Amino acid sequence: APRPGSFRVGELALAEVRRKHHTTLKLLCRLAAEAVLTSPGGVLPHRDIIGQLPGQVLRTSGGMRLLLRRPSLEEYVLLMPRGPTIAYPKDVSALLMMTDIHPGDTVLETGSGSGAMSLFLSRAVGPKGRVLSYEIRDDHHSLAKKNYRHWRSAWEIGHMDEWPDNVEFILKDISTAAADMKSVTLDAVVLDMLNPQCALPVVYPSLKQGGVCAVYLANITQVIDLLDRIRSCKLPFFCERIIEVTHRSWSVLPVPYIARPSHCQEAHSAFLTKLRKFRPLLS
Repeated sequence: APRPGSFRVGELALAEVRRKHHTTLKLLCRLAAEAVLTSPGGVLPHRDIIGQLPGQVLRTSGGMRLLLRRPSLEEYVLLMPRGPTIAYPKDVSALLMMTDIHPGDTVLETGSGSGAMSLFLSRAVGPKGRVLSYEIRDDHHSLAKKNYRHWRSAWEIGHMDEWPDNVEFILKDISTAAADMKSVTLDAVVLDMLNPQCALPVVYPSLKQGGVCAVYLANITQVIDLLDRIRSCKLPFFCERIIEVTHRSWSVLPVPYIARPSHCQEAHSAFLTKLRKFRPLLS
């Protein structure tokens, strides 16, 4: 019997490969008994991973070291198959905070895309919540369902627990779904589509009083068009805020330095001179 917490057949494993210039290559695979993981430094049979605990460092056929662990949801959505551009985790985090979604909420999403937002919403609303995900394109609709299903099945195998089956993927143009909305009360709405102004008149009657509609747009021109549509249609929406989310990665590395006494003394003297120069300003 496999050890508790060890890798099992059918779940997802993430391999990290250290590369030049202190970069990391991440490889995602679904474990199968006869499969192999291919990396720039050789191959590693899946059977060598199955039964191991996450956090182990294994070597490929070429001697390269791989760190094996389970992927986070953020890593999965960044590495899973995609068609359209996904909503990146940094933006999803902001959207979840703005909508203030709770476990048990009912949330509507337009633009299933590759399923990234659907997965984060699924986790946010929990087993007692519900996510309605509308998509107009058949290929995007199928891909989103596939990615969602793969994550759920891998989660159940690896964590011995069921990921909630709380997302309903609907292949339909949201602008033609007014009849569907009559029997639904929405706690929040997330719009990720080219023309979100077309969806607002449809989703507004179902959004509870005080509910939040968060819109994910690519540029300020789309924001202006959206606000113009809200004003011209006299929709009772208040634009609370418009934000741009930035993300900056840092790399902190030790730098070898050979101290020379004379050099250190010169640098110290120069520092004290500058400090004395600015002392009146600092005081």
